[in-house]
Amino acid sequence: TFSVAKKELDDLERWRKEHRPGPIKLAPQRLGGKESEAEARRKQQMMLMQSKYQQKHKREEYVKAKKAAEEAEILKKKAIQREKAERLEVKKRQQEMQRSEMFLEDQYHKTNELLNRLDLGLPRSDSCRTASRGPESTAW
Repeated sequence: TFSVAKKELDDLERWRKEHRPGPIKLAPQRLGGKESEAEARRKQQMMLMQSKYQQKHKREEYVKAKKAAEEAEILKKKAIQREKAERLEVKKRQQEMQRSEMFLEDQYHKTNELLNRLDLGLPRSDSCRTASRGPESTAW
């Protein structure tokens, strides 16, 4: 196994030597464009300063957008709560109206019952009949 590994390493080394890239032949050129080094450095400095301002501006815009989104969410929640409160108020008013209607209806029936009894001269069914018992039943 050791000799097989050594043989494979030798084959790999031989293949690398055979397939080594050759020298690159390029014609010499002047790089960096038409501006001087000082001008290029000044431009770099300006771009760096501008990028700082752009990052600051970007951060501010992000904070504004985040604040606006939070404010919109709060307003949405307030609107939902207001709507719930209005629905509850309407429900309370309806219940109060139903109660008052039932009270008036009950009062009307009781009044009619009383008037009918008075007209007929009948005694009330739930009244105390102390007059027929005698003098010992009174507290006086």
